[in-house]
Amino acid sequence: MTPRVSVLIPTFDQAAFIPRALDSLLAQTLTEWEALVVDDGSPDGTGAAVAPYLRDGRVRYERLERNGGLGAALNRALDRARAPLIAYLPSDDVYYPEHLATLAGCLDEHPDAALAYSGMRHGYNRSAPGQIPGCPLQLVQTMHRRTGDRWVERDEIVTDDLERLFWARLRPRGDFAGTGRVSCEWVDHPAQGHKIIQEPVGGVNTYRARYGVGRPLRFHSTVGNPIDEVAHYRRFRERPDTPRAADGLKILLVGELAYNAERVLALEERGHRLYGLWMPEPYWYNTVGPLPFGHVEDLPRAGWREAIREVRPDLIYALLNWQAVPFAHEVLTHNPGIPFVWHFKEGPFICLEKGTWPQLADLYRRADGRIYSSPEMGEWCATAIPGIAGPALVLDGDLPKREWFAAERSPRLSAADGQPHTVVPGRPIGLRPETVGELAARGIHLHFYGDFTQGQWRAWIDRARPLAGDYLHLHPNVDQSDWVAEFSRYDAGWLHFMRSENGGDLRRANWDDLNYPARIATLVAAGLPLLQYDNRGAVVATQTLARDRDLGLFFTDMEGLDAQLRDEARMARLRESVWRQRDQFTFDHHTDRLIAFFGQVIAARGGR
Repeated sequence: MTPRVSVLIPTFDQAAFIPRALDSLLAQTLTEWEALVVDDGSPDGTGAAVAPYLRDGRVRYERLERNGGLGAALNRALDRARAPLIAYLPSDDVYYPEHLATLAGCLDEHPDAALAYSGMRHGYNRSAPGQIPGCPLQLVQTMHRRTGDRWVERDEIVTDDLERLFWARLRPRGDFAGTGRVSCEWVDHPAQGHKIIQEPVGGVNTYRARYGVGRPLRFHSTVGNPIDEVAHYRRFRERPDTPRAADGLKILLVGELAYNAERVLALEERGHRLYGLWMPEPYWYNTVGPLPFGHVEDLPRAGWREAIREVRPDLIYALLNWQAVPFAHEVLTHNPGIPFVWHFKEGPFICLEKGTWPQLADLYRRADGRIYSSPEMGEWCATAIPGIAGPALVLDGDLPKREWFAAERSPRLSAADGQPHTVVPGRPIGLRPETVGELAARGIHLHFYGDFTQGQWRAWIDRARPLAGDYLHLHPNVDQSDWVAEFSRYDAGWLHFMRSENGGDLRRANWDDLNYPARIATLVAAGLPLLQYDNRGAVVATQTLARDRDLGLFFTDMEGLDAQLRDEARMARLRESVWRQRDQFTFDHHTDRLIAFFGQVIAARGGR
């Protein structure tokens, strides 16, 4: 007999959840249903968890060999569905007994409707009578008439916007009718699909690690910027591997690569072979493999010790930020005698807060080589972790690849209107709304880039707008390929505008004193002088860098900045100084020095 409702149950790595979901289906008052469980390549015991339910002939189970994404799993189920009505039960969600009957009844009452939706509980003490404001309709709350429409799959786009993935295809077919009854639960937990996708907890790198995606993605979460890795990395991915050099090393990258991850290809381009062993549960900005630009061979996290012994790398290069510390320390602890280099960017103070300081200190003490992101960072570590000894190098961990600097400068806006234009890419740290108002009063424009960041800084924008008027400009995020053309339109760029309180005492330094913000390379790529508070007499890494290399302007108030920005001769000379030194802010510029350091570390261990 043909069932009345086909219930599609996509699942991945949720063996602990799926029995509860299936039990809630078996308890339905509407019994004329079939269930199509599509296991999207789960690595856990999902098959065993489902097995007892297969005694009910209404339940069918199919396991896909590898994960294909939500759209592919749902389309597989749709192809096998027999009923005229389609409902969804993600394996971590729950139906209440009357759920299917209520939705089917709603469609009966509204023959012109294409879809019916219920209210739902969406937290242990929260519920909504229908669609949650600001969210698309969720799978568990919907039932629709079967059509020939299919879900958008991963090859086209990854997004948590179900409207974009499917509901928009149904809307021309009829109305969406609500039952007004809470009859299911969208279970709230950290591994929900939309949380894996949405920044700042999820994101493209989190998604890639969770589902083991081995190719570049087109990705757009409902709270972030669109990311087209296919186009962005084509120039790198589609070139052949570089033949191994006669003195080429086998380098195992351990941890995560953070920003400008493709920089490591400069090592591969010199004939060294790269492997990757990545930290679990990365944040959206913690780039991990499989890497979308290719040319790095991943080792499995399960059984990684055996994999390392099989590959026999010449060197372990562990990096980069605080989230990678526990895993890097685990690899150090179980290192089978391979030279180990620890490269840390940020931040030691977060490790103190998060309780991973013992592991960080151990990494510095026991590593065969250490790389500091700034000279000041190295000096501070010597005071904070006494006893560090051995080979050391200073190299900023976030430097971009040289290819992104290959563009011509654009005409400056100030050449047209005679007013200074400054820019801040990312967070306007240290720039109070009142300061932006002072800039505006002096005829100085501030251009703020990063629409995702702007969402986080909405209150700041709301306070700054009335003070700055037409002198505050908001712009979307800019990819690396457009840095030069876009940012060279401005006269200068803001670093973190902070006043140091260390008074020249390194032990009083904080992270702002020690850090090279990633935006330095973004601004230098476009030939922009760096704007920062004049912290004369304090230990501040960016101040030393900019003074030594003639890269920036220093001031204590907006009057002083105004005078400098309007000194056309000096600004022209300073812009040319920055432009001449741009290559020093690429990873490629320092690659040979890094390889020489690796050789020094290996030789100290008696290798090669």
